[in-house]
Amino acid sequence: MKRLLLPLLALAAWPALAAPRHLPVPGGVAVVPLQAPAGKAPRAFFGDTPLAVVREEGRWLALLGIPLETPPGRLSLRLEGSDAATAEVEVRAKDYPVQRLTVRNPRHVNPTPEDELRIAREQEIQDRLKRHFAATAPVTAFRLPADGRLSSRFGLRRFFNGEPRRPHAGLDVAAGSGAPVRAAAPGTVVNTDNFFFNGNTVFVDHGQGLISAHMHLSRVDVKEGQRVAQGEQLGAVGATGRVTGPHLHWAVFLNGTAVDPELFLAPAKGR
Repeated sequence: MKRLLLPLLALAAWPALAAPRHLPVPGGVAVVPLQAPAGKAPRAFFGDTPLAVVREEGRWLALLGIPLETPPGRLSLRLEGSDAATAEVEVRAKDYPVQRLTVRNPRHVNPTPEDELRIAREQEIQDRLKRHFAATAPVTAFRLPADGRLSSRFGLRRFFNGEPRRPHAGLDVAAGSGAPVRAAAPGTVVNTDNFFFNGNTVFVDHGQGLISAHMHLSRVDVKEGQRVAQGEQLGAVGATGRVTGPHLHWAVFLNGTAVDPELFLAPAKGR
């Protein structure tokens, strides 16, 4: 069985990619070159999960979102329609900083039993949305969906009112309430809802398992099933859900896992 091993710096000599940036760490993205006959796209899988495969500058690339809990070591991909049957990605360690926040609503730190039932129902909905896979080839060159300072970065190990919670699985943009929130790339709106923690939220499917979510909105201007262009307004910044003030929480999911949104932005947008 032929196997393709990717060293950490395998892409260093390549022409600069529009996005995403190759960063094989927990919460990062591995950009995996595939050798395949011209004219037909190869397929790549992480376990049983299909991966996005894109064509750029004459090369086929598989995009692997690496879960935040992944330890350092090798991950194996299964390939179809490629000159190799498998590929491996070497994941290196990354230490994310700690963030401590004070939340005024105690239920957003220690939910009631009724809240827990709602949270469980909503988690099932969001898990399905994150795993959604459409055949449409994705546009991976994103624009920041709101104007403002990048405040809380991806991966922060968070404490709310002194209690440990899940790491920060998105990117916060500091903007005033009512500021426009726009689509980072073309896609289809697959959900608009109000969630316990996320508040008013819009999920956009960009194709092949690449999903973005826009949270804590004060207003939603789109509806499920609507096709949106890059830069089209989705809603407005707000302070709904678990927040310490108005801002946009922007999350990006790839093959069902949250990844650092900044890897999909041009360098001028905060890299």
